[in-house]
Order: sequence, then C-alpha cells, then structure tokens
Amino acid sequence: MSRRSIMVTLLLTWSATAGLQCAAAAEIASREEALTAVQSPDPARRLGGVDGLAQFGEPADAAVLLDELYDDNAEVRLHAQGAVWQVWSRSGDPEVDALLKSGIQQMEEGRMGLAVETFTRITERVPDFAEGWNKRATAYYLMGDYDQSLKDCDEVIKRNPQHFGALSGYGLIYIKRGELERALEYFERALEINPNLDSVEQSIELIRYKLGKDGKQQT
Repeated sequence: MSRRSIMVTLLLTWSATAGLQCAAAAEIASREEALTAVQSPDPARRLGGVDGLAQFGEPADAAVLLDELYDDNAEVRLHAQGAVWQVWSRSGDPEVDALLKSGIQQMEEGRMGLAVETFTRITERVPDFAEGWNKRATAYYLMGDYDQSLKDCDEVIKRNPQHFGALSGYGLIYIKRGELERALEYFERALEINPNLDSVEQSIELIRYKLGKDGKQQT
C-alpha cells in the first residue's frame, strides 16, 4: 500500500460512518438479547450479538464491543469495529443524530465550513457527545486547521478515552506537523485499543523506520 493510500485509510479510521450487518442479526430482537449473544461460545452467535448491538445498542455498550475487537473470529472483530462506530454515533437525541448525519454529508461533499457549523451546533447543544467533537476535528483537519483539530481531539478523549479514531487523528495531525515521535505515540495507543487497524500498524512501521534504530527522527 502506498503512503497516500495509508493516509486516506487512516483518515477513514479517524471518522468512520458505517458498520456492517449480517443475516444473523435478524435473530436478535432486542439489546438484551444482543448482550447475551455476544457472550456465547459460538462465533456465529457472537456475530449476531455484535450486529444486534449495532442495531439496538447504546453508547454504554461500546465497552462490550471494544472487547470483541480482540475476538478469536476475524468476522466478529470486523463487525465489532463497525458496531462501535454506530453506538458512538448515537447521542440519545434524534435531532442531534440527524444533525450529525447532515454534517457528515456536508463533509463528504467538501463543504467543510458548513460542516464545521453543523458540528458546532452539536457540541453546543450536547457538549458531552464525543462524536460531535470528533467529526468537527476531522473537518478542521481537512481544512488544514491542525491547531483547532487538536483542540477538538482533546475534547473527544476527555469524554471517550478509548476513541481509537481520535487517537489516530492525533497521529495524522502530528505527521502533518512533522512530529513523528508524537504521531507514533498516538498511533500505538490507537492500535492497543483496536488491534485491527491495519493502516495504523503500517504507519507505525513507517514511522519507526524513519526514526531509525536509536529512536531519533532522521533528516
């Protein structure tokens, strides 16, 4: 994978918007059933539980899904990653959730200024909702405002220390600022929480190569 491809994938890791679903989720009719299924010794049942949480889960269920990022089954791990993003994107307020979707669409369309305005409305209305800050951090990064993006990443981590997306975002920002040691620190923290981030792992290897054996940045 080229460096550019890795950077693009890292950006998607920072602010993913969708998860995966499978037919097994059709067997799950409630959050309670999903939480029970996730504890099953049967991988297919765990997969259904993960997808059930993607559909019915609450933000508090992210802790369960983060554990599933270490599941023995690769498909369960993949679906758990998508499910984490889905529960993280639920504020508990349908109007705020609609604003989040609108801001994401604006960002995807390249209307970054408008997206920032939309995400700002979210952070003002529900300041404890980490994903509002995370999406605004992403928009600021895409606008080249790395200082403001860092500030918003700080707000994310205050509210959600396990947010591997924001930790990856720190890494991207510090790469832009030429601070490879700090980028490495944050990428390693992200990978410790979610070991399935291939682009983060590749970035860690590239940074370690650039820093050299003595840990000092090479020029």
